[in-house]
Amino acid sequence: MPTTKPHRTLDELAGLGGDIFDRQVRPALRPEDDGKFVAIDAVTADYEIDEDDYAAVARLRSRKPAADIWLMRAGYPTTYRMGVGR
Repeated sequence: MPTTKPHRTLDELAGLGGDIFDRQVRPALRPEDDGKFVAIDAVTADYEIDEDDYAAVARLRSRKPAADIWLMRAGYPTTYRMGVGR
């Protein structure tokens, strides 16, 4: 019998991913990780860190094909910034 992963809202995914980032990822970060992307599986808490967002997601997806991924950026309040800075 095939199994399907539960559908999560973006708010639920953000909550799970942010909690995992704060509890498990942030304490493991090194100064050289500042600015790198962190792809987090919100179900298993597995994660990958890379300077390239696509590479971090691809590596995590290769290990966990069904991962429910939340992307964060180490040392930044948001993952991406849109618009022109002042």
